[in-house]
Amino acid sequence: MAYVQKGTLGERQEHGTGIFSITEISSVISSVLDDTRLQDIWVRGEVTNFRPHVSGHRYFSLGERAQNGGAVLHCVMWKTDARRIGGEFRDGMDVIAFGSITHYAPQGKYQFIVRELRHTGEGEKHLLVERWKTELAAEGFFSEERKRPLPRFPLKVGVVTSETGAVLHDIRNIIARRYPVEIVIAPTAVQGESAHCEIAAALARIDGCCDVIIIGRGGGSFEDLFPFNHPDVVRAIARCRTPVVSAIGHEVDVTLADFAADVRAETPSAAAELVVPDRGILKEALAGYAKKLGADLIGKMDRASRDIAELRSRIAPGRMERLIAQRQQDTAVMAERLIRALSATIALERKNICFFSEQIEGRNPLRLLERGYALIEKDGNVIKDVKAIEAGDLVLARMKGGRLELLVRSVTYDKNL
Repeated sequence: MAYVQKGTLGERQEHGTGIFSITEISSVISSVLDDTRLQDIWVRGEVTNFRPHVSGHRYFSLGERAQNGGAVLHCVMWKTDARRIGGEFRDGMDVIAFGSITHYAPQGKYQFIVRELRHTGEGEKHLLVERWKTELAAEGFFSEERKRPLPRFPLKVGVVTSETGAVLHDIRNIIARRYPVEIVIAPTAVQGESAHCEIAAALARIDGCCDVIIIGRGGGSFEDLFPFNHPDVVRAIARCRTPVVSAIGHEVDVTLADFAADVRAETPSAAAELVVPDRGILKEALAGYAKKLGADLIGKMDRASRDIAELRSRIAPGRMERLIAQRQQDTAVMAERLIRALSATIALERKNICFFSEQIEGRNPLRLLERGYALIEKDGNVIKDVKAIEAGDLVLARMKGGRLELLVRSVTYDKNL
């Protein structure tokens, strides 16, 4: 930020700082006016010197009463904001204006660029709504995480609105045309000093008695819609167990109730279209599903018919007899081969049995007894070596025809022979 340097002309020239140009002064002023305290602020005053311009811009001043010093603030409202705000505008009006202070270098003056303008009473309510909005947002009532989806096929639709207004008539007609369901009404005043209390009570009465709730009213001024900004209504919407659709005023009208609701509709008619499906579209969808299912069924029947025809061709009587005869012949051939193989195996086994029997019989030690040999046993064991016998041992000799008990008188080993 630049600052104007103080000092006499001689002092400034002596220090080499030179003389400021008008542009430099304007730059300093602009930088000073960039202070955030002068940006996006509300200012209250009386409209004076109002001069509408052919371009659509509005030029005027905001002044204070003489007892407050008689200060004046030059103001301009560009045509886009003027067109949006509209309404009556004249000298002597006590207003609250919202905007920012800027410096207009070509005329060497600062001015207030006004973006919003309200009558004093209405302006104070706007400020109150802004304060409520900040407080309720901090409490989490506008959080997206707490918003719930609407039921796709509700059985009962609740409506919180005036019992005599056009809103209820429009909602009934649209629901009857689109998807007739039961409508549960919780009548309430929708404007007036105590309207917010009635609206909150109506929401509490109807909650849990239906599948979805529409809270709405027709269009109106900011003052008319003010009850739907009240914290009592916002909290009542947030407490509802049933999903809530807000349909308050027209598309351009936004209230705090809209921020708290699960879904916001532009109008009550749009809300009615949101909460119930269109039975015409449903019928078309069902017809499409039926057509697809029919086509799938016909396709499956065609495939089944082809499969049955193929099975019939496979099990035709003549073909089946031929297949059976072929299988019988194959079985007979296999049986004959098995019999021949089994016979050959049995004959071979017989030859092997005879051979092994002869071999076993020839090696039978008892056959040796017939040739004059004897088996000597001691203590029930066959003696294979004479070293196992000593003089005085009692042994058993097995010979052809019987056994002998022998007492050994002496033993002579081969080495002694």
